[in-house]
Amino acid sequence: MSRRSTIMDTNSYRPEYAEALPEETRLLTQKREELLGGAYRLFYRDPVHLVRGRGQYVWDAAGQKYLDVYNNVVSIGHCHPAVVEAVTKQMSELNTHTRYLHENILDYTEALMRTLPPELDKAMYMCTGSEANDLAIRVAQQASGGTGIIVTEEAYHGTSALTSGMSPALGSGQPIADFVRLVPAPDSYRVTDADLGTWFAARVQDVIDDMARNGIVFAGMLADSIFSSDGVFPDPVGFLAPVLETVHRNGGIYIADEVQPGFARTGDAFWGFARQGIVPDIMTTGKPMGNGFPTSALVAKGDVLAAFSDRLPYFNTFGGNPVAMAAAQAVLRVMDEEGLQEHARVTGAKLKASLEELAATHPSVGDVRGAGLFIGFELVSDRDGKTPDQQLALNVIEELREHHHILTSVAGSHGNVLKLRPPLPFNDTTDIDWLVGALDETLSGYGV
Repeated sequence: MSRRSTIMDTNSYRPEYAEALPEETRLLTQKREELLGGAYRLFYRDPVHLVRGRGQYVWDAAGQKYLDVYNNVVSIGHCHPAVVEAVTKQMSELNTHTRYLHENILDYTEALMRTLPPELDKAMYMCTGSEANDLAIRVAQQASGGTGIIVTEEAYHGTSALTSGMSPALGSGQPIADFVRLVPAPDSYRVTDADLGTWFAARVQDVIDDMARNGIVFAGMLADSIFSSDGVFPDPVGFLAPVLETVHRNGGIYIADEVQPGFARTGDAFWGFARQGIVPDIMTTGKPMGNGFPTSALVAKGDVLAAFSDRLPYFNTFGGNPVAMAAAQAVLRVMDEEGLQEHARVTGAKLKASLEELAATHPSVGDVRGAGLFIGFELVSDRDGKTPDQQLALNVIEELREHHHILTSVAGSHGNVLKLRPPLPFNDTTDIDWLVGALDETLSGYGV
């Protein structure tokens, strides 16, 4: 039997729920089934019909307000007026591709570079995180002379033919490429070794050795800097340093996938890799860069990128177009003007502390971990045995949606970790009270 996709199937609508739906919702789901391909999924047993958003809130067609605790794509908040204005203004003037000169892409790149270590000094632009990771793999293979890529066991890195082959979170129906090897996630909740970094680096070395035994030349490692799909593992700070050293010692390229942990999300640093105190060879980012406007980037060390760019031209029709760059520039400006990195640090710490207090009264909460406004809330059936409880997690997110009007989902190989990742304006009083109170009431209702 195929393993379900943890990012697509663990919180999704099923056709057997249709008869219980309100008529309008049922008709909409039926129309989707008639018009859209079968690969699509909807969240929730009773899907949400959203029509409006602002900040960390969204409203459905009936006017019900929801707290969004999942959507990192709109990093600075739904429909932020600064992004709306920037996109509208530039769209009314010009939008075209990067084979013409335009200031926006240069101005934005200079602003982006100011957030990065000086070693990362060359940028390229695409429209999606999948495209950025796809290109990063090609660059790593060209720079290293190898093909073998390492990812974690529940990683998600994209939907292109190349990146889907290194995204085990898509489920067993999606084959892993034969040049890809998987390593266990750095599960700080379950790994008992005192030094998680040394433990993780040893797992990386094991699969590099396996590649060599099978005639595969190691090219590099691609890792989400907060291991979000694996279940959110941000700590201890510094544990990626021995991994980076192992990759380099074996001639590989280290790629930091910053689509989810980047752009001030962790609070402690602007980038997830920077929080860990490392400098990757390549960094990729995606949708949060433009607050949902389709844009993405690859930033690399000049010598690493040169191995690719000096030999192969690259063209992405609308990657880095003037409108996308206007959106991205607005995001950086708002993050600075509204102090969103510090807000994420302070508010995230308050949220984590409140969730830890909640955990003390509910034995079903096995672990609370996170950095800034990116928190994993792990539910278990046996705290001593750390036994994952996926069914409870799925029931909880349904209850949060139906009775408390809070939207979130799950992560991790067992689908039992609530991934709490709201837009950065998330409020440190009313929103925390709303979320923590709802979790308390829901878990109490299940007697756990």
